[in-house]
Amino acid sequence: MESMSFIQIFVLAVVQGLTEFLPVSSSGHLILIPELTGWPDQGITTDVMVHVGSLFAVIVYFWKDVLNLLKGTGELVRGKMTDNARMALYIALATIPALVFGALLKFSGFLDSIRGVEIVAWNAVIFGILLWVADIVGKRTKVMEHMTLSPALVIGFAQALALIPGTSRSGITMTAARFLGFERAEAARFSFLLGIPAIAAAGSFTAIELIQLDGGIPTDAIIAAVLTFFAALAAIALLMALVKRIGFFIFMVYRLLLAAVLFAGLYGLIPGLQL
Repeated sequence: MESMSFIQIFVLAVVQGLTEFLPVSSSGHLILIPELTGWPDQGITTDVMVHVGSLFAVIVYFWKDVLNLLKGTGELVRGKMTDNARMALYIALATIPALVFGALLKFSGFLDSIRGVEIVAWNAVIFGILLWVADIVGKRTKVMEHMTLSPALVIGFAQALALIPGTSRSGITMTAARFLGFERAEAARFSFLLGIPAIAAAGSFTAIELIQLDGGIPTDAIIAAVLTFFAALAAIALLMALVKRIGFFIFMVYRLLLAAVLFAGLYGLIPGLQL
């Protein structure tokens, strides 16, 4: 990977921080940045590190929930099945599908082959419409305390699909939660907490791999992760405010507009824009 300028690092961090928690696909936007700017592709390493920056933002914003999950994990180890222990167990089990699917994509070499603009565009349309439909037809009767194993696993399998660029991890998990009848803010809350172990696992794996191969994580990627942390904190607060007031319609509209621009660039419909 070529060295990045500070402006590229800054743009990557802001885009990742804002789009990781808005249901518009952060990985899709990260793929598009080099396509639209002509910058060299930042690569999988930087993509993962900015996700790690987002991870710490979730931990800080939802620190009370995180402490309860840590407490519940300890209670599980001691054989006590409390409410916190049950939630920790659900999140652990719901994380397995994403870890397995991620490993399959990684070791098969298929992950790099699906980092394409056309895939991002189609998924922006498909999963944007699904999010809107879920928000319309889904009841709003459940909170996170109503979570049981079955819906947790359904949301976990949905999270695995987010490894395909353009899907949006937060978007697909909130879509599943809304179809299952969870309130908008509670769907977002569970989505963010569910992302913690998956993002942590991907970041740890990449860090270990880089240390073994190259002696460490590139400084550019570390700076991007730190900047992403601050952008992500703002994005979480924005999303939690928006979903309580206006729902997910605005995000579907954004995804459709994004897809329209991408398709226009792919098929040469906009002069000067060629993707």
